[in-house]
Amino acid sequence: MNFKQEIHDYIKSGETSSKNLGLEIEHFVIDKDGKQISFDQITSLIEKAGKELQAEIQYIDGFPVGYHTDKYAISLEPSCQFEISINPYSSLNMIADVYQEFFSLWQPIFEEIGYRIETKGNLPLVELGLIDPNDIPLSPKKRYKYMDAYFKNSGKYGKYMMRASASTQISIDYASQQDLIRKLRILEKISPILMTMMENKTKSDTRLPEEQEKTHLLRIQEWDDLDPERTGFFPYSFDDDFGYDKIADVVYHTPLILLTDKGETTYIGHQDAAKLVEDHVILEDDDPDRTRSLVEHVLSMGFFHFRIKKYIEIRIADSVPIDKALGYTALLKGIVYSDDNLDTLEQELKDIDTLTKIQDAVLAIEHKGSDAVIYHGKTVKDWSDYLIHLARNSLPETEKGYLDHV
Repeated sequence: MNFKQEIHDYIKSGETSSKNLGLEIEHFVIDKDGKQISFDQITSLIEKAGKELQAEIQYIDGFPVGYHTDKYAISLEPSCQFEISINPYSSLNMIADVYQEFFSLWQPIFEEIGYRIETKGNLPLVELGLIDPNDIPLSPKKRYKYMDAYFKNSGKYGKYMMRASASTQISIDYASQQDLIRKLRILEKISPILMTMMENKTKSDTRLPEEQEKTHLLRIQEWDDLDPERTGFFPYSFDDDFGYDKIADVVYHTPLILLTDKGETTYIGHQDAAKLVEDHVILEDDDPDRTRSLVEHVLSMGFFHFRIKKYIEIRIADSVPIDKALGYTALLKGIVYSDDNLDTLEQELKDIDTLTKIQDAVLAIEHKGSDAVIYHGKTVKDWSDYLIHLARNSLPETEKGYLDHV
């Protein structure tokens, strides 16, 4: 079987009747002056806590950079952003309980050495212009060294994304190829509204150095300009022939920057999986475990607003406090797991049929925020209220209250 087909089959294998949600939140760990914890400090704490929990500790390049329990995993992003990835659950109460378990463990650990957990879309010191992202060291992992070098030539904001940004991510299930397409397109259409609802700035009038007219969605601006070959909305997602084949083709031809294989990470620059197959670096009759690992790697190197794996990963929200993150999770649950709401939005937004129209809405919001007039002459605020209304009508009574915090 060829490698592109392996990618196709991997994505198809995600089909499920489950309606779970996975929540990930990246946190800054900062001291009283707003400076981030060092790599040596936090990896030492991770190893100690992981051992005490009898968790599976993850080592990369010899460093303890995360651990897995039966409910969640933690990991480190490029400049020690501290991420929790909660296992998929259908119950919002369960997700809330797991996060509280994580927070109750880690907040006292950090407080004891003079640090605290902070949730923002950008590190406050950087957003306020008090330090340059280049003043922040990267974790000594080969992956981040190679990405940092690559992004210096692909866009303006690689140093911001890697060193000073943090997000909230939600993953959702799909039952079939058609279900994936439907959910993805609706999510892309409402994404400018969701981005605005989940914006989390330190100060209302801050902006990026080279975008003085735009005071909103700073983290989205950073990602959009990072590297057009792997960011933004998923290519071809409104084409008539969009599906698993087209997704696999995009992934197959996305430059990889680096290759992690058999425990080693090497720099490969602009080469994509197609080139590695041609050069027999990726062998199409290889061991199934290695093939699966390579498929997961190439999927991970696309940084689109919506990343497709064995689920749809929604990557458009800033890092926010847990109450707001749970409200956001509830909002998405009430929309994507309600056939009535999907039908309603599909009909109401049928004229939003290109990625250009969606990106135009994002641009308007970057200038005017929730007051921006986007689809059908309505403001983002109007659309936000409407989405909350739809979700509230479909959620169980025990979960409607989470929407009060979104």
